[in-house]
Amino acid sequence: MAMLALYGILVVVMLVGVVGAVVPGLPGPSLILAAILVWCFVTKFAIALLPLSLIFLALILSAAVEWLGGYLGAKQVGASAWSQWGMMGGMAMGFFGFLPALPIGGPIVGILAGGLFGGFVGEFLYRRDLPIVPRLKMAGKVCLAIGLGSVIGNLIEMVLAIVAVGIFLWNTWPAMLWG
Repeated sequence: MAMLALYGILVVVMLVGVVGAVVPGLPGPSLILAAILVWCFVTKFAIALLPLSLIFLALILSAAVEWLGGYLGAKQVGASAWSQWGMMGGMAMGFFGFLPALPIGGPIVGILAGGLFGGFVGEFLYRRDLPIVPRLKMAGKVCLAIGLGSVIGNLIEMVLAIVAVGIFLWNTWPAMLWG
């Protein structure tokens, strides 16, 4: 009965990890990985090597896709490195509340708004050789591309997280029922 309780807790942790794959500020695949590692140590690696390898591959890909989404989105529209640095700085500022107070959402909305704002400001500052209107348009285009790329990357990350959890459940649930 204790194993079934542990299993249930670990599955809940994994589901939080799936949600964290799309919600900024929540750990995603790292929670799934931690839960699977706890299960492996408790059961002395009772899960077969192939499914375990596929789970790790899905989680590694999800980490790469998250980063690549925003990066490739920005690069598609010719963004500079300044916009990338601005995005990271804006996300940090939004998370820690250094941006003007947001009425709702707290750090999660702060990360999103800060990243977009930082990307906009970074590109705007980089393009100082352009007149103001083309400069604003380019910074806006980069801001939208970063946002869209990040959303697409997060959705792909969520799908990969679901795949990892699905493989785990497919390979461990029968043993919990009849084990």
